[in-house]
Amino acid sequence: MDKNALEDKAEDAARFLKMLASGPRLLLMCHMFDRECSVGDLAEKTGMRMPTVSQQLSLLRAQGLVETRRDGTTIYYRLVSTAAQEVMGVLYKNFCSDDADVATTGLLASAGTD
Repeated sequence: MDKNALEDKAEDAARFLKMLASGPRLLLMCHMFDRECSVGDLAEKTGMRMPTVSQQLSLLRAQGLVETRRDGTTIYYRLVSTAAQEVMGVLYKNFCSDDADVATTGLLASAGTD
């Protein structure tokens, strides 16, 4: 890959990581990892207010990470970006599942103490 193409890809990756660098957005994507959810579902599951959920979903949608499906008056969101699904799979395994690697989370907690 030539230098300019690699620089463009690096910028794309940086924009992608910026989208992921938000606790609320990660929480929403974690809930949408393997299923579609409505704004109301996500607000209930996360404890966030519906306007906050809608705002975060709008950002994710604008970046092409989620898509919508309308059923009557309800809009369902689902994670559609392959890159986001793959990253969320790793994050889910290491931080969200019952089998989350305790050593990894412990390492990250101690990293902030330097």
